[in-house]
Formats: sequence, structure tokens, C-alpha cells
Amino acid sequence: MAAIISLHSFRGGTGKSNLTANLAATFALQGRRVGIVDADIQSPGIHVLFGLDEQQVDHALNDYLHGACPIEQTAHDVTPPGVAQRGGSIQLIPSSIKTGEIARVLREGYDVALLHDGFTQLIRALKLDILLIDTHPGLNEETLLSIAISDLLLVVLRPDRQDFQGTAVIVEVARQLDVPRMYLVMNKVLASMDGAALREQAERTYNAPVAGLFPLSEEIFELGSAGIFCLLHPDRPWSEHLRQLAARVEA
Repeated sequence: MAAIISLHSFRGGTGKSNLTANLAATFALQGRRVGIVDADIQSPGIHVLFGLDEQQVDHALNDYLHGACPIEQTAHDVTPPGVAQRGGSIQLIPSSIKTGEIARVLREGYDVALLHDGFTQLIRALKLDILLIDTHPGLNEETLLSIAISDLLLVVLRPDRQDFQGTAVIVEVARQLDVPRMYLVMNKVLASMDGAALREQAERTYNAPVAGLFPLSEEIFELGSAGIFCLLHPDRPWSEHLRQLAARVEA
């Protein structure tokens, strides 16, 4: 059975979607069949990193949630050539970027239980090895469900007081939901900061291990979501941190 890994943060702007896309590529480079669900239905965006234009999207996660199609019909093959050469694949299930569809979700809602059934069907239909879920920041029904059904939860935070305070809520909720494994991932850490001290502070505060500590990267900022950083720059320190995170996740 495929591993279900959710990436979540209390606030937006943590770089969670970028980490999700790059982690998917790292796994796929190992020859894995990887699926990504953009469960941030209110503010989708991970499709941009893979160069998937909304005009190419016939069906999105919204269509499945409203009963218009099976969830496997919402999957789009976004496998980069370098990944395909290694025998891996990446299937993206995007949320609709159309304002009318987003407004409909906000206005009418949907049956959250469909997500659970959909994730199971995706894994079966696409023969996935790993399913990554890019959640909506904060806490709502779909994020609670995504956390609850995960084999592993990666909580992404920045070295920021608001992030630290909000992450405490996420960690406590995850424990109440009996998530089997949970790691912290600290992102956008300034070079002037003491990484070892930050790691020790976070692990002491939340009683949870820090699986990755990523430096603030000007190169990622300059890339502006126009590609998958670890594929374009595999020799950079940030990409090495990513490979270490992937190895820790699988340990």
C-alpha cells in the first residue's frame, strides 16, 4: 500500500507547496510512482511549479468533489523528462484555479468524506507508491481529514514567532488524531541564525523531531515558481537538504 504523506502549515507563506513539489520530484527520481493532491482548494497553486496551464486542465479535484467525474480522471501527468528517464512518474491532481469553481466551494462546500474515498481510489487506479497531500494552511475539515488519514505528517514552519505559536496547535491536533509519524520541517532559515539552536528549541517546544532545516534561498526566490528547483539545481545545498529529508521520511 502506498504511503500517504501530508504537508501542512498553520500559516501561508511557509514554502509548503514548493517543498511538496520538490519532495515529489526527489522521490520520483528514485523510480517511484508519485501522486500529488492539491488539497488547498481555496487557493491552489502547485500546478504552476510543474508548468501545468489551467487551459490544459479538463478535470480538477473540484469536479470529483461535485460528482462530475471519477478522481482518477483529474490526474495529470507532469513527469519531467529527467524523472521519466529514471523510471519515475508524477501525477498531479490540481484544484481548479477558476474563480467560479473556487467561489462554489466556498459557497456550497462539499462532502469531505469524498476525499478519503478519492485518495484510496487514486492509489489503486494509478498504482502509486507515494501520495503527497498539499493541504490548505490552518485548520478546517479537509485538512483535519488529510492529517487523520496520513501515515506521516510533515509540519512546515519558519523561524517566526507566529509560526511557532500556531504550530503548537497543529502538533496537538495531530497527536489527538493519532498520526503514526510526525516531523517538523523548518524552512527559510537565515544564514545568520544558529541552526542547531533552532532545531533544539523546536524539538524541545513540540516534543517532535526536526527532519529538515532549509536555508532561505535567493535562488528559489529568483526562480519564482517557474520550475522544480532540485531538478534544475541538484548540486545546490538546498537540494541536498531535500534529499536528506526524503531519506529521513523513508527511514
